[in-house]
Amino acid sequence: MALRITLVKSTIGRPKRQGDTIRALGLGKLNSVVIHPDNPQIRGMLRTVSHLVRVEEVQNQNEAV
Repeated sequence: MALRITLVKSTIGRPKRQGDTIRALGLGKLNSVVIHPDNPQIRGMLRTVSHLVRVEEVQNQNEAV
């Protein structure tokens, strides 16, 4: 199982830690999308920035593209 993560809100005016987490996930501009495996480390990062991203579960990484 994989997660498709989309940045839907800007990090401008947010704490530095949230901006750093968004960059660590590989997101940059609004509406950028990345695919990550579903594991506890990624889930923890998403919990930190849940108000800035949209997360969708996909069966495998080939579906996500």
